[in-house]
Amino acid sequence: MNGIYILLGSNIGNRLEYLREAEQLLIAEGIQIMDESTIYETQPWGKENQDWFLNVILQIETSQDPQALLETLLKTEKSLGRIRKEKWGERCIDIDILYYHDQRIELDNLKIPHPGIESRMFTLIPLAEMCPLEIHPVNGKNQIQMLADCQDELACKPTDYKL
Repeated sequence: MNGIYILLGSNIGNRLEYLREAEQLLIAEGIQIMDESTIYETQPWGKENQDWFLNVILQIETSQDPQALLETLLKTEKSLGRIRKEKWGERCIDIDILYYHDQRIELDNLKIPHPGIESRMFTLIPLAEMCPLEIHPVNGKNQIQMLADCQDELACKPTDYKL
């Protein structure tokens, strides 16, 4: 896998504005946005009785190592008002590291590649759009192969929104 990919999601308040504000805060932290996926509207995963999400994947460049990047992402979430109440609950903003090049990291607070990539349409559809032939550093499959194998049936619809 070449590149660093992060996922932004929001399902409360002005979802699009939260995504835009998060992107601007990341840029202010010195993170360069190299590419962005289509913004998708997606059914909530894990806890279904909540509003739908807007999700977008950004390919970024940064001099921060993965742990420092995680701290920057958590700081960004906090500055936008993210409060962690329950796993998979509603949130104004959620930012996850999906890939950090081909690195494999297994820490209590950080797992790269993100362990949910293969099982979630809302990660695979935009990844297949952005980097279809890039190989997952653990399972050896490209994004198109993982998308074809994915059993997730939750809706993931492209929107016309722009960051």
